[in-house]
Formats: sequence, C-alpha cells, structure tokens
Amino acid sequence: MANVKESLSVLLQPDGAMCTAIVDANSGMVLGQDGTGLDLELAAAGNTEVVRAKMKTMKSLGLNDSIEDILITLGTQYHIIRPVAAHDGLFIYLVLDKSKSNLALARRACQEVESTLSV
Repeated sequence: MANVKESLSVLLQPDGAMCTAIVDANSGMVLGQDGTGLDLELAAAGNTEVVRAKMKTMKSLGLNDSIEDILITLGTQYHIIRPVAAHDGLFIYLVLDKSKSNLALARRACQEVESTLSV
C-alpha cells in the first residue's frame, strides 16, 4: 500500500505530467498535492463539483454503475479525475501537458495509484 506522498510521486512519472492531487470530494479539500502549473486548491474545489454533478446525473438516470475516470480535454492539457474505489469520496486529479503526454500511460498510472493508495 502506498501512502499519499508516494502516490503523488508515481502520478508525476509519466511524460507530460504537470501536477496532481488527492482530493476529498466530500469537502473539496486537498489531502496531498505535487507539481506546478495550476492552483490545485481551486482546481480541487471545482472538480469536486464535477464529480458530484456526474454522480447526481447517474443517480437520476438510474445507472447502477461507478465512474472509472473522467477525462477533460483542453486545448493544451488533459485533466484526469479518477475516483478511488476503496476510499469513498476520494479522487485522484492529474493534469498533463497535452503535447508531451501519453494519455494511456497516464491513465494507467492513475489506475495503479488508485489500487494501492493508503490514506
């Protein structure tokens, strides 16, 4: 089991990774962060709303499923939001430079961290 600091280090290993955070979606607070490029406190609060909105929509649609990840593609960046299944209310947030990153490897890093994260 990896702690938050180790997990953040793993998330920043893929090429193009800019910054990352582990976020409590119940409060919008950052449990840990690393990297540069964004105000991660502000991003955590905003992306908490994204996760809540998706969960609410799934419930309204009667979808008995879970979110694997949410990908937001910007002009120059990818933003990956991945809920942590073993820790209800937590999610991983990873920002990538679109021109330098391999999206598949970054998603795999998020999956690895999600499966080993210990808080």
